[in-house]
Amino acid sequence: MSVDGWRSVLVLGGIRSGKSEFAESLVGEGGPVRYVATGSPAGPRGDTGDDPDWDARIAAHRERRPAAWPTEETGADPTRLLEIISGAKEGETLLVDDLGGWVTALIDPERQPADDVATITDLATAVRDSEARLILVSSEVGLSLVPLTAVGRAYTDALGTTNRAVADAADAVALVVAGQVSWLKQAVAAPAAEPAAVVEPASVAEPASVAEPVTPVVPATSPEVLTPTPTPAADDTAAADGQPAWSAPTMTLPALANGMLIQQGMSLPMPDEFTPPQVQDRLPTLDLGGAGFGKLQKVVEFAAATQGRPDPRPWRSPRVVLIRGDHNGGAAAGTLPGESRRLADQARAGEGPLARLAAAAGATLQVVDAPACGAMEEREVLSLEEVESALRYGWRLAEEASDAGVDVLVVGACGSGSGAAAAAVLAATTGAEPAAVLGRVVVPGAEIDDDAWMIRCAAVRDAMHRVRRSSRSAKQVLMDLGGGDIAVATGLILGATARRVPVLLDGPVGVAAALVTRDLAGQARHWCLLPDHGEHPAVKLGADVLGLTPLLDLRIGLGEGSTALAALPLLRTALTLAAALPVHPALAPDDETLAAQDSIDEPADPEAVPPSAWSADPDPADPADPVAAEAVPAQRDAAGDDAGTTEPAPSALESWFESAETDKPARGA
Repeated sequence: MSVDGWRSVLVLGGIRSGKSEFAESLVGEGGPVRYVATGSPAGPRGDTGDDPDWDARIAAHRERRPAAWPTEETGADPTRLLEIISGAKEGETLLVDDLGGWVTALIDPERQPADDVATITDLATAVRDSEARLILVSSEVGLSLVPLTAVGRAYTDALGTTNRAVADAADAVALVVAGQVSWLKQAVAAPAAEPAAVVEPASVAEPASVAEPVTPVVPATSPEVLTPTPTPAADDTAAADGQPAWSAPTMTLPALANGMLIQQGMSLPMPDEFTPPQVQDRLPTLDLGGAGFGKLQKVVEFAAATQGRPDPRPWRSPRVVLIRGDHNGGAAAGTLPGESRRLADQARAGEGPLARLAAAAGATLQVVDAPACGAMEEREVLSLEEVESALRYGWRLAEEASDAGVDVLVVGACGSGSGAAAAAVLAATTGAEPAAVLGRVVVPGAEIDDDAWMIRCAAVRDAMHRVRRSSRSAKQVLMDLGGGDIAVATGLILGATARRVPVLLDGPVGVAAALVTRDLAGQARHWCLLPDHGEHPAVKLGADVLGLTPLLDLRIGLGEGSTALAALPLLRTALTLAAALPVHPALAPDDETLAAQDSIDEPADPEAVPPSAWSADPDPADPADPVAAEAVPAQRDAAGDDAGTTEPAPSALESWFESAETDKPARGA
């Protein structure tokens, strides 16, 4: 079998079944190979090595594999295998033979209890996130009888659990029985792209009935795909230490310049509150051929508030940030192995629905990787340091976008298990029932997987029970339930708020992140807009809590971020019309009205308008009247410095009203 189509494979088999030989045949010509031996040279019992049969087995393995393959031994430390897999580079091949020896060291009572599955989960995470090609060999113990001894039962249980976890994380699984190979799980390789058919003009003499069906020509559109680049000062250190980009520090965050962190109660700017009422007064007067903008008036008011002007400019430089952060355990039930990585690589290559829509909208696309998370039902999914790093990373992404001239951000996500994590965040922050906000699990073919939904629901409920006594602060929720993708999205929204950049939410991850921002900066939600709810229960509830009304009701599910991009042209159309259309001619003031307004605004000509027309008394400022001229300074002195002029006497009509009010009998007389 060729190595094309999968990146990690698990080879199962019984004793002397030929599983190791088959695993070695999978290496092919794929680059440098490292052989990772998990069996101890001292023997499976850990004695002095006086075991000729064990020595013969090791010698047979060494003679069969090429001498050019360097060998690494994990020894008695179970974490050594995780370090080797995590440190392997892209283009390298690791052949691990076998997981049974690793489990032997794992269940040693001197190291950790046999029922601790945390290290097994970490192994599955390392396999799922490894950049190298992995070939792992393991013994299939599920077909044998239950051992009679306690140690034997502990070993088979631990190895069976390890096989299940690794099989779920691997792209392909093969079972070798008596030298015969049966593929239990095969990776789905992407078909090679065929060149687009060129449409030739049909011949006039040729009958239409024999004409071949014509494949429509689809132009290959691709957006500008960006690679996250940390700040130079911080990137040098991070690169030297081999840390991922999201863990690099940033000094562009104002709070961090003084040694502080993103914390609760930050003061961030609010949108302008005076422009939306001006928009409400202005839009009905525009020269439209219909009744008005309808629900799209909300996007005009939103853009006006974020831009601080009653005639907001259309968004011309959008950016999509696609966040990939995988969740392990029951949260990822029903997800195809390697699916999130495939979607992220597809977007990086400018392919897939998100990239197509981004290209059509003229948006740049940025794919970022968030830290992977543990199983929420078992332990904290992230440490406090990882949460802090993810928040700063998202903040820095927003700052980079603002510096590049981006005027609107779209939040997207493609991590496995992200929907369950978002449901857990909603349950923790709003008190919702997990089953009510957990979306249905849709597998390829648009089929509903109810079994996977129940597993996810159980994982979320177990996680909520585990954290029932924990605080509900923003960072604690991210540590307990949210994970890396929601933490990065939270930092992205906060950073966009600080830079006055509006954010379009689309999907449960973005809505869950907006809910988390309420504890850190309550102003952030006012910079968020929800184009559509996609009929997702978590998005509906989160939007209601945040006070966000979806503009549309399309009920489409193109993937998180894609629905917002599909609606973006319509939103920009509303902004374009609102900014470009003039006032309707029927509502525009005519020339006589404008002239009358000008005459009122201009001061009256004293020669054309006699003083008697303004007051019954002579003009006190008339220099021809010496008595009035002498009285003016005296009146000013009596009234004080603020009295610049005397109040004119009431006219005859006003005097009549005053006398009528005086002569009117009292009520009830």
